[in-house]
Amino acid sequence: MKTTHLIATSVAAAAALPLTALAHAGTDGGGHHNFLDSLMHAITHPLGGADHLAAMLAVGAWSALAFGPSRKAWAAPAGFVALLIAGCLAGFAGLHVPAMEPMIAASVLVLGLLVMVQQKMAVGTAAGLAGVFAFFHGAAHGYELFEASFAPAAGVIVGMAAGSALLHVTGMVVGHQLMQRHQVIAKVAGGLTAILGAIMLTRLA
Repeated sequence: MKTTHLIATSVAAAAALPLTALAHAGTDGGGHHNFLDSLMHAITHPLGGADHLAAMLAVGAWSALAFGPSRKAWAAPAGFVALLIAGCLAGFAGLHVPAMEPMIAASVLVLGLLVMVQQKMAVGTAAGLAGVFAFFHGAAHGYELFEASFAPAAGVIVGMAAGSALLHVTGMVVGHQLMQRHQVIAKVAGGLTAILGAIMLTRLA
């Protein structure tokens, strides 16, 4: 119960932060003029940003810790990828989603906490929570493509989904093979991820 309250508080605080700090703007759009170039750039993009890398790995690790080796463990990663694509499409259509950067930072904080305490919840709730955060991650990148042509935009969207899915699977493997066997690894990794998210939120304040 305490963890759920902390998650709700973190999300509310993120939504209340200034909405003008959009650090992602202009990082992906404009420099890639065909589908293949955009695809390859987008697949590797999550590896170059601490926020995306931490969030994607945390989703996979938390799913493994919360649901074990069952099919339910795929719900949160699947929800994340689906809503990531939806967010990208919304941004590409010109929808400027408010509080993108604060919510991305909040996702890192909350997902880190979930890994640290190995929080269990209903599978639908887990998928929905991951999906909400994913929408903001996707919207941040989709909005950068607002004036891009269809081919490079499609490459970015497909690449982001593929790269994120790969990191989810990596996180699940780490969760199953290491964190379930060595609880201290889950606590340390989750704690460090949460600290990263807190630092990101502080810088946006």
